[in-house]
Amino acid sequence: MLTRSGNRFLRDGKPHLIVSGAMHYSRVHPEQWADRLRRLRMMGANTVETYIPWNFHAPAPGVHDFTGAADLGRFLDTAAEQDLDIIARPGPYVCAEWENGGFPGWLLADPGMRLRTHRPEYLTEVDRWFDAVIPLVAERQLGRGGRVALVQVENEYGSFGDDRAQLEHLRDGLRARGITVPLVTSDGPGMNWLMAGMVDGALPTMNFGSRAAEHLQTFGRELPDTPPMCMEFWHGWFDHWGEEHHTRSAEETALELETMLSNGMSVNFYMGVGSTNFGLWNGANHDQAIQPTITSYDYDAPIAEDGSLTPKFHAFRAVIAEHLPVPELSDDLIAQPPALAPRELDELGAGVLTCDDLQQLSLDTVDAVPGLRAIAEPVPEPPTFEQLNLERGMLLLRGEVTHAGGTVPVRLHGLHDRAHVFVDGRLAGILGRDEGVPETLHITAERGTLAIDVVVESVGRINFGPLLGDRKGILGGVWWGNRFVNGWRAYPLALDVIGAAVAELCSSTGAGEGTDARNGLTFRQYALDVTADEAGSDANIGTARRGRGFLWVDADMLGRFWHIGPQQSLYCPSPLLPDGRHTVTILETDPPEGDAAAGIRLLSAPDLGAPAPEKKAHS
Repeated sequence: MLTRSGNRFLRDGKPHLIVSGAMHYSRVHPEQWADRLRRLRMMGANTVETYIPWNFHAPAPGVHDFTGAADLGRFLDTAAEQDLDIIARPGPYVCAEWENGGFPGWLLADPGMRLRTHRPEYLTEVDRWFDAVIPLVAERQLGRGGRVALVQVENEYGSFGDDRAQLEHLRDGLRARGITVPLVTSDGPGMNWLMAGMVDGALPTMNFGSRAAEHLQTFGRELPDTPPMCMEFWHGWFDHWGEEHHTRSAEETALELETMLSNGMSVNFYMGVGSTNFGLWNGANHDQAIQPTITSYDYDAPIAEDGSLTPKFHAFRAVIAEHLPVPELSDDLIAQPPALAPRELDELGAGVLTCDDLQQLSLDTVDAVPGLRAIAEPVPEPPTFEQLNLERGMLLLRGEVTHAGGTVPVRLHGLHDRAHVFVDGRLAGILGRDEGVPETLHITAERGTLAIDVVVESVGRINFGPLLGDRKGILGGVWWGNRFVNGWRAYPLALDVIGAAVAELCSSTGAGEGTDARNGLTFRQYALDVTADEAGSDANIGTARRGRGFLWVDADMLGRFWHIGPQQSLYCPSPLLPDGRHTVTILETDPPEGDAAAGIRLLSAPDLGAPAPEKKAHS
C-alpha cells in the first residue's frame, strides 16, 4: 500500500519516492501500450500517470465504451504487467490540451449547463460518469491485486474556480465508489492556485516547469506535513498551429529533476511518453483568438511520439539512477523504431465533394454515430453541433434567401470556428472565428432566390480557462444584408468516426475535374503499399506540400494537417500498416500555396517543425 507519514510517502511501510511519467492511453494505439510502458520503466520510472477523458468513453448521454482503444482496464493491467504503479486522473475535467478538457460536447446541449460547479444538473452527469468508470479503477488499486496508487480529485481547479462544494462532492464520490488509496489534487505552484484547488482529505501537489528549489520552499513553509510532489513537471510543451515548435534542453531539465529528487520531491514527467491527437481529439486555447493544438502531442518528451528515446530519456535516466535502482536498458529499445522508407505515394484520384455529396454522406452515416441526428425540415435558426449531438467534425447547413440583386454584406454571428460559404453551389468565401465584429463577405448575385450552403468546422473545443464549455456552430445566426436568414436544414459530419464512408465516397466520386474547390471541398487519394518485409514499421506522412485539412489511412483518421506548421508530417503507427495496399485520403478545406497537384511523400523521420529559440521555462 501507498500511505503518507508526515512529509513522506511510504510504500509497504518504507520511504518511497514516486518517479512517474505521463502517458495518455487515449493518444497511443493500444497495440503499442506495452512497448511505451516498457520504455518508461526502463527510464527508471516506477509509476505511470494517465488522464481518463470522459468524452473518450461517453459518445452520447448514457452510453459508455470501454473497449478497443478505450479499454481502460486493459491499459491499467498492462501498466501493472510492466511493473509500474499508476496515478489515475479521472476528472471529470482533465485539460490535457484535449477536446473540451475531457467534457463530452453533449453536456453543452443544455444551454443552462455550467461546468465545474456544484449545480445539480452538472453533478448528476458527473455521478453517472463516476458510476461507470470508478469501479474499473477501484478494483485495480494497490491492496486489491492492482497497481493504482493515487487517484486525483478534479484537475487544476485552482485555475478555474473556488466552488468547494463541488470538490467535496467529487472527493466523496470517489470514496463512496471504493477508492481507498490516497487522493491528491493538482494545481499551479503558488498559494493562490493551491488554496482554491485544495480539498480536505486530498494531498495537494504542484505543477511547474522550473524553479524547483523555490517550490520546495513553499512546500516546507506552507505544507510541512505534505509529501512534496510535482504532479506535472513541464520539461516540454505543446504547439498550436502557426507557432514555432517548442523544445527544452535535456541538460536544463535534468538539473531541475536533480533538485527535486535530491530533496525528496516526487515527480511526474509531463509528458513521459509523447503521443498523438488522433482523429479530432485536439483541444484549443484562446488568447484574443482561437488557438487549436496541432495533431502531434510529442511534447518534446523523453520517449518521443514514435517511441524513440530522446536525449532527455538518457539524461533523466542518469539522474534517476542516482536515487533509485533502474532496470538494465535493452538493446532493442535503444534502436530507432523502424519506419517506412522515404518515397512518393502514387495518386489514385482527385476531385471535389460538393455540398450535395456532403449531405448524402451525412444521411448515409448518421445512424453509425450514437445519438447523432440530422434535421431535414427547415428550422428557424442554424442548429449547433450540440443540438445535433455532433461532438467533432463539420456541419453542413443548407438554406435559401430571396435577394433583390446586387452586392450584399453577409456575416456569420457567433461563428465557432471556421466556415465555407457557398451561394448557388459556388464558393463565396471562407470565414474564421472572430470574438468582436464578425468578418464580412460581400456577395454579388442576380435577383432571385439563392441557395446558401455553409460548411462549419470545429477546430477543437477550448480546454482551459474561462471559455471552457465552448459550443460549436453558428451561435448567433446568418445575417444577410439587413436581416437574419431563417429556415435551415442541418447535416452533421462526424468525420473522425465515419472514415470508411469518407474514403468510399472519394473513391466513387468522379476524379480529375473541378479540383479548385469552387464547388466543394477537394480530396485526393494515394496508394501506400507495404511489403511483408516492411510490416511492423511506422510511417511519417509528409504533408508540407498540401494545404489544410484532414488525413485518413484507410478508415482511420490520423488527424489534421496545415501548411502553416509547425508540424509538417503525421505519425502513422505500425498497427495500422499490415502488409498490403493502403489508401491515404486527404480532404482539403484550404488549397496548398504552391502546386495544387503536389503530392504526399513518406519521410524518414517526423517533421514537427523547426524548434523555437528556448525561452524562459513555464513555471
